[in-house]
Amino acid sequence: MSAGNQRMTLREAATSFLVSLAPEEREASQQEVYKFIRFYGSERTFIKLSAPDIGNYAERLSLSDADYSRKLELVRAFLIYARKAGWSKTNLAIHLKARKGKSPGQPVSSRRLPQTVALTEEGYAEMERALATFKSRRIEAIDEIRRAAADKDFRENAPLDAAKEQRSYLEGQIRELEETLKSAVIIDKKQETSLKIGIGNSIVLRDLTSGAELCYVLVAPKEVDPSRGKISTASPIGKAVMGRGQGEIVEVVAPAGKIRYEIKRIEH
Repeated sequence: MSAGNQRMTLREAATSFLVSLAPEEREASQQEVYKFIRFYGSERTFIKLSAPDIGNYAERLSLSDADYSRKLELVRAFLIYARKAGWSKTNLAIHLKARKGKSPGQPVSSRRLPQTVALTEEGYAEMERALATFKSRRIEAIDEIRRAAADKDFRENAPLDAAKEQRSYLEGQIRELEETLKSAVIIDKKQETSLKIGIGNSIVLRDLTSGAELCYVLVAPKEVDPSRGKISTASPIGKAVMGRGQGEIVEVVAPAGKIRYEIKRIEH
């Protein structure tokens, strides 16, 4: 991989990909590709994207979105293009998998029934901060739209299109966070008496093959943050360790086969 490819940012990669498309394909893909790169930070280098990062993106998408599958395909096309262009060492597209339980044909009224979401106190506070940030950025996006609209040449007004996409993205994030906070149930740490692993616990696992130790915090799917070691209780590791105790051996199914871990430590 050349030095130039290693420095390729997500913003540059997205621009290159969109320019390569026919006009009608570009229009269909632009919003989802920009949404994808904003999720990680548009100035992040492509080479730093990892398989868990990609899986996390699919997990964050709203299940109530009727275009869920189509949007994933648009992003997959971008990732495949990136692999062919040499910006990524592996084909990250294979890790962008649809979440289980997605039923596009399910009536809207059923899909939108409120569901209780278990959150840690820290996770709830982080979502509140994120909501405040997104609302602040929405005000900025509205101002940006006004400024961009002042340009009377609407034929190729890229700033206006970008500002509208940004506002659409922010509105979606605000709506999702508000719905989550309304249905959230905060875990009361004072009532945690079990020695078994549960949501909000920090755990240390030892790989029985390599001896390497891994540290994770188990959180609700909406709190996932791989960069901080926060993994979902619905992830392969999360499912394997939930309800288990210190000293127990668990097996996790991975693409390369089964991996056996010892639960070395649990912190409630």
